[in-house]
Amino acid sequence: MNTSVHLISLGCARNDVDSEELAARLDQDGFCLVDDPDAAEVIMVNTCGFIEQAKKDSIDTLLAASDHKSSGRAKAVVAVGCMAERYGTELAEALPEADAVLGFDAYPKIAGKLKSLLDGNRLGSHTPVDRRTLLPAAPNARQDLVSAIVPGHSGIANLPTGLAPASGPRVLRRRLHTGPFAPLKIASGCDRRCAFCAIPSFRGSYLSRPIDEIVTEARWLASQGVREVMLVSENTSSYGKDLGIRHPLPTLLERLSGIEGLEWIRVSYVQPAEITPDMLTAITSTEKVVPYFDISFQHASQRVLRRMRRFGDPESFIKLLGGIREAAPNAGVRSNFIVGFPGEEPEDVEILADFICNAAFDAAGVFAYSDEEHTEGASLDGHVEVEEIAQRHARIAQLIDEVCDQRAAERVGERVTVLAESLDDQGVVGRAAHQGPEVDGTTTLLNSTAAVGQFVDALVVDSIGVDLLARTVD
Repeated sequence: MNTSVHLISLGCARNDVDSEELAARLDQDGFCLVDDPDAAEVIMVNTCGFIEQAKKDSIDTLLAASDHKSSGRAKAVVAVGCMAERYGTELAEALPEADAVLGFDAYPKIAGKLKSLLDGNRLGSHTPVDRRTLLPAAPNARQDLVSAIVPGHSGIANLPTGLAPASGPRVLRRRLHTGPFAPLKIASGCDRRCAFCAIPSFRGSYLSRPIDEIVTEARWLASQGVREVMLVSENTSSYGKDLGIRHPLPTLLERLSGIEGLEWIRVSYVQPAEITPDMLTAITSTEKVVPYFDISFQHASQRVLRRMRRFGDPESFIKLLGGIREAAPNAGVRSNFIVGFPGEEPEDVEILADFICNAAFDAAGVFAYSDEEHTEGASLDGHVEVEEIAQRHARIAQLIDEVCDQRAAERVGERVTVLAESLDDQGVVGRAAHQGPEVDGTTTLLNSTAAVGQFVDALVVDSIGVDLLARTVD
């Protein structure tokens, strides 16, 4: 029998894509992916190393996985992903319950690593490096460097027939979830130097995937029943700066819109300072691209943003949102914020609160600042007391709930198109174009018999928080 592996993916959609690459590599080498951890000989956890809570969740998951070694078939627990890459040997020493801690460089050899581990060999733990040093400093020199291993950038695979459609593109990816939505990685890494963020150190410098490669993977996803793709990266608005072509993101969107079977294309995580007029036009006017803007504002006080090594102010942000809504009045807008960054004063929190009220977000999140190792923010003066950060976080979180709930209520009477994703007692549950997957709320169709993956025209009749209730219309 083939060796069985249970793969757990934590964190963001980018990690989900990496997990599906790992699944394809294991599939290709004869491993069997199973849904039940008690039926697995190996439990692999694709960890998240973003913030303190994500790291805690990763450790708790690894500890829970180790319990299966005594209660189930599991012989080994393996940590991969961002936390494994970021901490490596330190994580291995602190968590002996993990039988191996493997970094990104191990991904192309993952099957051999697991076979060796099951044969009783001890694997050396990953030794972390600053992955920004693995690519040239100049973006236009990065595409020619083929020695760096970047998850999600493995190109087109020569997979066995059973792992790909009988005809059409073959990609190094095995879907782990059914459903009409899938993330599509278009780049990895980040060149920004935000003072609160450690991601560039373990994800590396910015590297775009070639347009043809992305289109091929999108075509494969469409052949698997995917009707919506969300373009993901650490910074999507930087896409193509290392490709040496003009208007790379608009060009990519135009190419993707020509794929048969693919109906929605969603752009995620853009920087306000990088949204150009042609980018805005492409998102609001390209066929199949939904008018959705996931904009990383992080704060609104110009003084705090400068300390964060970011740019902007309430006036420029409101002007940007005004331009978006002028081009697409029903556009969905979401963002994320940080409160309690070193040096933040009460008046800065007031500026942020006023901005959130005026911005009328469809969805937003707020994080309570905490120091991250090897970031500039950890060494800044003016640290805010933990209790005060908690109070500010609670206030802004409540305000966000009120603003987003009000924005949803304003959509009552609006005509929407809904992608059906599941069924519940009330009816068909899906998402309207302004609702991103998993975090932006849902739309329930009260009188629909639509199948999963079908698009339905509907009229919004009520809202419950950020969730909408709608009835189908001709």
